[in-house]
Amino acid sequence: MTAAPVETRTPPADTAPATPDRAARRAARRAERKLRKLSEQDTVPHGMRPTRAGRIGRAVLLTVAAIVTIFPFYAMVVLSLKPAAAVEFPGSLLPWPLTGEAYDTVMNSQDVPRWLVNTLLYSVVSVVGVLLLASLAGYAFAKKRFPGRETMFWSFLSMVMVPYHVTMIPTFAMIAKLGGVDTYWGLIVPTLANAQAVFLMRQFIQGLPDELFEAARLDGCNEWQIFSRIVLPLLKPILATLGVFVFLWHWNDFLWPLVIGQSTDMRTLTVGIASLQQQNVPLNVVLSGSVIAFVPIFAAYMVGQRYFTEGVAASGIKG
Repeated sequence: MTAAPVETRTPPADTAPATPDRAARRAARRAERKLRKLSEQDTVPHGMRPTRAGRIGRAVLLTVAAIVTIFPFYAMVVLSLKPAAAVEFPGSLLPWPLTGEAYDTVMNSQDVPRWLVNTLLYSVVSVVGVLLLASLAGYAFAKKRFPGRETMFWSFLSMVMVPYHVTMIPTFAMIAKLGGVDTYWGLIVPTLANAQAVFLMRQFIQGLPDELFEAARLDGCNEWQIFSRIVLPLLKPILATLGVFVFLWHWNDFLWPLVIGQSTDMRTLTVGIASLQQQNVPLNVVLSGSVIAFVPIFAAYMVGQRYFTEGVAASGIKG
């Protein structure tokens, strides 16, 4: 009799014994976690370490704060999806029945799409103009030497202390004399001189080393090449952060578009939605317009949120 051949099976990849390198890496990670935990315990005094009850209380408090914050947005979305009827609380806040007829009414109207285009144009062009002018002015105030630089900078910065409502009437009178009422340039141009943006740019560029600019001049770069090839790439974090804030300011702006845009075709979303409330428009239609106005600014925040923490502190220089 011949013995039956013994079949050898290799263990699956997931059950194969760990190689020495993999085991060493796992042991190193475990040791690193233990050292981190010990270091955190050493730096926090024993009396200040949170107890179990404290951690539970903090979690409950944060949960309640999150619910209070999110509830208005939930109510806005749910009520915009409800049929046109009287609002009854708390029954109207239940997520049924839902219908999209209010959104159909808004998007099929002639005014809301035009208001959306006006708002996008107002916000995007203003962001580009503010960032360009603020970066140029910030570079000049931070790295250029010319007579009266400090006096000019602090005079320009003093505009922050002047209430906006004080300058609105003279600005409107000047724009009206130039024929800018009910025009896009009259809506956009007065908002481009942003003292806060210039201040942030100047403070950011001041942190860049002067040796970087001296080396560029030795290599034969002119001022525009230095600004476009050196300064702008290093300004990406602050440009992204400031761009999101400027976009939010202009998207939510109400007073200046209300004053300068006197016809229905020149209204922005904030002004147009406010006018709907005076026309006995159903609540679900008004709230659906509010949801449409909210989505772009939420998307802009989600895109630029990772730059917020590094926008003012980071300089783009390593080592």
